[in-house]
Amino acid sequence: MKFLIISHVLHTVKNEKIYGYGPYIKEMNLWLKYVDEVRIVAPMLNVDPDPIDLAYEHTNIIFNKVPSFNLLTYTSKIKTFILLPYIFMTIVFAMFRSDHIHLRCPGNMGLLGAIAQIFFPWKIKTVKYAGNWDPNSRQPRSYRLQKNILSSTKLSKNIQVLVYGKWPNQTKNIKEFFTATYSEVDIKEVSPRSLVNEIKLVFVGALSSGKQPMIAVKAAHTLIQNGLQVRLDIMGEGPERKELELYIAENFLQNSIVLHGNQNSQFVQDKLTKANFLILMSKSEGWPKVVAEAMFWGAVPIASNVSCVNYMIGYGSRGTLVNDDSDSVVEVIQTYRDNTDRYEKTSIEAIQWSRKFTLESFDTAIKGLLDG
Repeated sequence: MKFLIISHVLHTVKNEKIYGYGPYIKEMNLWLKYVDEVRIVAPMLNVDPDPIDLAYEHTNIIFNKVPSFNLLTYTSKIKTFILLPYIFMTIVFAMFRSDHIHLRCPGNMGLLGAIAQIFFPWKIKTVKYAGNWDPNSRQPRSYRLQKNILSSTKLSKNIQVLVYGKWPNQTKNIKEFFTATYSEVDIKEVSPRSLVNEIKLVFVGALSSGKQPMIAVKAAHTLIQNGLQVRLDIMGEGPERKELELYIAENFLQNSIVLHGNQNSQFVQDKLTKANFLILMSKSEGWPKVVAEAMFWGAVPIASNVSCVNYMIGYGSRGTLVNDDSDSVVEVIQTYRDNTDRYEKTSIEAIQWSRKFTLESFDTAIKGLLDG
């Protein structure tokens, strides 16, 4: 099978291996186990891989490099207008040469791929829609356009669109799906951590306005002011790092809140196995893998009500939804601390649910998609 990937993920090359964002590559390597040839149409940068990056595992990869593009500024809009014909035709020619078309959405490349696939109704296609499929959520116009094209049974044929969560009134193109991080061999006995002494919090994600890491920092600060011993480990990088560093320094929180930067999966796992709570205050998500990862190790998620998170946490039985403010996070943690039986029950249910979604079950689901 000649398998085509259309993706907006930025790639790099080192030692003749092609690298990309670690969680994405880890998932794609499961798909690539079942194909003979891989063609990738995506942007590539001339930089070293980031610590979070991984390499594709396949011996027959053809990479069609295209420029990255966006519509954020006037200059970038002009640049994009010039580049679009070349990028679109690169995608079209790659689709001609492929047996199975796989789109990664939402994103700029995903939008072009969604349009291009209309002209190939006879080709088998899968789409991994990693964003928020909630029909009632506020989303960029380009995301809504992708969803409309992919949902349409007239425009998109021979296609399975893999989305996170259960949503009403969907077309036959739409298939409820999931993703996974850990293998069955990773399953080890864990038990809920004590809330009596130090409360361990974890934040994993980009240090950006969309992820709102400052909420986690301010929540930890308030808990400390309330006389509790708290440790907050933050994994990720982004434009808000300096603001976080300044807040931590001004409030003398260096011994309680640590910015680790981007870290590999083992480092993150080590922190999750010791954490009491994961804090996720994202404004937009698809299937936030870190929520399932935290639950896998018994860390209870405290999260904003976005995408399918409410479904993941069992509508309150495996975690808690909060408002987008630090006071809400503090209130939930104090409530759990006052009711340790509830905390332990929530942690156990989180463990049991998340361990259904292993790499083995994910691999079986992928093989079923490729086999048709």
